[in-house]
Amino acid sequence: MGINHFIIALISLTCLFSFSASTNAPLPLSDASSPTSSKLHDMIEVMFESPSPFAFDGTTLESIDDVLSILPGSVDPALQKICGNTDHPVECIKATMLFLDEKTPIEPLSVLKAGIEAMDNQTKDALAEVTKLSMDPTTPKNVVPILQKCIDVYNNILNSDQKSLEAISNRNLVQLSIELGANVENVLGCDNAFKQAKLESPIKKMDAMLAKIVSNTLTIGVDMVHF
Repeated sequence: MGINHFIIALISLTCLFSFSASTNAPLPLSDASSPTSSKLHDMIEVMFESPSPFAFDGTTLESIDDVLSILPGSVDPALQKICGNTDHPVECIKATMLFLDEKTPIEPLSVLKAGIEAMDNQTKDALAEVTKLSMDPTTPKNVVPILQKCIDVYNNILNSDQKSLEAISNRNLVQLSIELGANVENVLGCDNAFKQAKLESPIKKMDAMLAKIVSNTLTIGVDMVHF
């Protein structure tokens, strides 16, 4: 993982690990009173000055797992363990913890449900954005059909999300795997449509985050959930 990815991950984790059960809002990144924020700022400063791998407090950090291992334990260890077995552990924690309350047992099934909710939210945000762009009179005419393709893609993902939740309710692992796998293909549709037209997607970042959530839910659903 490149140094830029570490920086992005740690900026995200500044909010994650300053989360407290007594408040719904994370501490600001600049909150100097937070020991966690201060430590993360120090780590980010080191990364700007040093090539990867780099050392912090005498520890050589070569992967995101190394980063997670030295951060304070504000995030439930069970969630860290589950997300640590996905391809995108930081995004897994960031996406799912918003949908896990204190009374929810942290296990693969509950994290999967939270991941599907996060996927649903991210998809709805992307759908709202492309719908807005498709209706904007300043949008080039050659882009509108591509945006319509994106609208279809996101509706397909939302449909698969609902079917995934139904499969969980019915304890149907086969159907669950089919729906989660379908989203892996679905999520590529919008960005691929722009690439084929040799255009830059205006929602590339949203798609990238959505793709990571999709990947994580597939890993958890297929490899960790057992009915």
